[in-house]
Amino acid sequence: MNDQADNLGLLAQIKEDHHAHRRDWTRPGFRAVAVYRFGVWRMGIKSKLVRAPFSLLYRFLHRRVRNGYGIELPYSAQLGRRVVIEHQSGIVIHGNAVIGDDCVIRQGVTLGIRREDQPDQAPVLGKGVSVGAGAVVLGGVHVGDGANIGANAVVLKDVPAGATAVGIPAKIITPHETPAEAVRPSEEVSA
Repeated sequence: MNDQADNLGLLAQIKEDHHAHRRDWTRPGFRAVAVYRFGVWRMGIKSKLVRAPFSLLYRFLHRRVRNGYGIELPYSAQLGRRVVIEHQSGIVIHGNAVIGDDCVIRQGVTLGIRREDQPDQAPVLGKGVSVGAGAVVLGGVHVGDGANIGANAVVLKDVPAGATAVGIPAKIITPHETPAEAVRPSEEVSA
């Protein structure tokens, strides 16, 4: 997934991310992604001695984004192209998470582990996934291309491509169903 982004080069990636973030360099999401891209780029420097000052700068910038904007996006995660972090605050992305091209992550989202004894099992988002505000995706869950995760959903199972997941725990809804119908059991009217 990162291969295409790596082939672009750091400045080309940041330029593409800038366009994806509506050409606004002041947006916290753009800044978080730019710092992430820099962190990945500096790991390509083979000599530890040459890489050291870049690593110090990355750590400073990463902490500033994390503490100032509330966006935890470590360089060890795999981020596709044109990923948009729509808003700031309360965003936690596990270092083993994989996020495909053209995904949108909103405020309060957690992509993390489900169990402490399985620290490497992090979510994988396909291409074009939209994650609603406050959503939580936990464990080795795979979210298919073009899927939608509703606001405040808690996703513990795989989500098929193009599907919508809503509720706690998340349930898959069909296109003709409303989120309320999927989450609440149908009520029968007694005569």
